[in-house]
Amino acid sequence: MRTIFAIVALAGWSLSGSAYGQACDQTIEGNDLLQYSLSEIRVSADCGEVTITLRHTGQLPVNAMGHNWVLTATADAEGVVEAGRNAGAPGYLPEGDPRVIAATNMIGGGEESSVTFDVSALTAGGDYMFFCSFPGHYALMKGQFIIE
Repeated sequence: MRTIFAIVALAGWSLSGSAYGQACDQTIEGNDLLQYSLSEIRVSADCGEVTITLRHTGQLPVNAMGHNWVLTATADAEGVVEAGRNAGAPGYLPEGDPRVIAATNMIGGGEESSVTFDVSALTAGGDYMFFCSFPGHYALMKGQFIIE
């Protein structure tokens, strides 16, 4: 019995430094008050792939208070927001824009959307930003995406 416990404890300890212990899957919430639950998301470059899940905890429908999660280089964010405003509904994102690194679908209250993307092409310590591209939301719903 002691041997089994030692093996399980050692296995758990050895995984703590791996991608499993480094939160390669992250969840962020958005609400009807134009707020994300996080202003910063940190991931390890060792993750390879990252999955971001956006949960809309509000009650308003997508056409009134839609949210998405969009990742770009910080320098590209405002340009993508402007292009998204011009693109219009349903996603408020320019289709095929290479400045968009990753994005969830636009969702309304009670809904959830996820996106999985490769972080190996991104630079550890690079300057990345996430935001909501629904018109007017960018001013309040944004944060830093940090690769360590």
